[in-house]
Amino acid sequence: MKNQNKEIAKLQPVEIWENFVALNEVPRPSKKEEKVRQFMLNFGKSLGLETFEDKIGNIIIKKPATPGMENRTIVALQSHLDMVPQKNKDKQHDFEKDGIDMIIDGDWVTADGTTLGADNGIGVAAIMGLLASKDIPHPPLEALFTIDEETGMTGAQELQEGILDAKIMLNLDTEEDDELDIGCAGGIDISVTGKYDEENIPSGYSAYHIHVKGLTGGHSGMDIHLYRGNANKIMNRLLYKGSSKGLRVSSINGGGLRNAIPRESEAVVVIPNAKKDEILAELKELAEVIKIEQEKQDPNLTILFSEVDMPEKLMNKEAQDKLIKTVYAAHNGVFRMSPDIDDLVETSNNVAQVVVGNGNIQIENLTRSSVESTKEDLSNNLKSVYELGGLDVVMDGSYPGWKPNPKAKILHIMTDLYKDMYASEPKIVACHAGLECGIIKSHYPKMEMISFGPTIQGAHSPDEKVNIKSVQKFWEYLKETLKNIPVK
Repeated sequence: MKNQNKEIAKLQPVEIWENFVALNEVPRPSKKEEKVRQFMLNFGKSLGLETFEDKIGNIIIKKPATPGMENRTIVALQSHLDMVPQKNKDKQHDFEKDGIDMIIDGDWVTADGTTLGADNGIGVAAIMGLLASKDIPHPPLEALFTIDEETGMTGAQELQEGILDAKIMLNLDTEEDDELDIGCAGGIDISVTGKYDEENIPSGYSAYHIHVKGLTGGHSGMDIHLYRGNANKIMNRLLYKGSSKGLRVSSINGGGLRNAIPRESEAVVVIPNAKKDEILAELKELAEVIKIEQEKQDPNLTILFSEVDMPEKLMNKEAQDKLIKTVYAAHNGVFRMSPDIDDLVETSNNVAQVVVGNGNIQIENLTRSSVESTKEDLSNNLKSVYELGGLDVVMDGSYPGWKPNPKAKILHIMTDLYKDMYASEPKIVACHAGLECGIIKSHYPKMEMISFGPTIQGAHSPDEKVNIKSVQKFWEYLKETLKNIPVK
């Protein structure tokens, strides 16, 4: 499909879309932000603005107030430079070398078989539009472009104290245009490893490839309450069924990114010829049951069984049984809903990756919670399960949540503005995702914060799309907010 990047650059507001197109020409997967960091340094310097890179790689660009607004409170505008690199299996794309091919699909902009990068590229592009503007009234601005938000919050974690003077921060990383976000979940990575002895394959077996694919996937925080299928858990369910009948595992390769609900998993197994028809029939029957269970959430779920060449080795039976039971017992999905905020997930876990082969086991999890004590509770729950399965567990990358402050002055300003502009009340929410606000607030505790943005659907998946009219609404609201920032 031919990309429509040139047409997209002409959409309104052009101040955002032309910058978004330029940004999406620059490869920027998480932890590989060298090119986009240089792109942003060049952008700031080309405008003659104070532009610098901090010790971890965040880019800061400062712009003086427009005439008449010099006495207003300094505002930090914050978005992250990296994007989640997810693609459909049949899509040829190198996220470290290729730009994003974008297309217009009715009222939406999406990408051709990859993540779009609207999370958080639209926020970055909006800040770029403000920095380049000549006629938009605004207070003194400090643009903060952070790195590695999607895989570790590294930029926010390592942000230096004292380099920002702002007292208000507008984070542009929320995905519903009628929401003002005032709180978010923290998180922790739970990495699990193990080793096992391999065995030769006995005679009298046939090899099969099992492929779980077509799941909806999505953001492992924002979409976790939708009960979309997790490919790793579905695959494990099939292996559990087959293992009781004599199925043996050679390898498993499922999921990947810790912040995306796994859409695919593959396994190579062997089945005794004497029970081949019986085992395959039972597995296919279970596959149909799972598809019925998930037909609303995952209408395109497909589970395929195909005969393949014999692999070289198998897991030993004891290790196989322990692994399958351990993954079965590991909690996935919502653990606890918030007792304080309606419909808000408080605590959850995503079994993000399961890779088995060549004597090695690797399992990755991302546990989220807006309450530190329940984050610790679920983390210990998972650690216990994995250790009972004989596996090694490392818990790392913990970051705090962002405690809501409903009394913040900027919240009242933006709420009143929204009502005046749209004749309706904005939704004041907290989200089950790892916004950088909580971490940045640990460095700047007196800073008031709000997160908002345009409507984005399918973030962290190749189905990601951003609503065109919503981008226009977001832009007008952002400009009016800056116009109404109070005096110091």
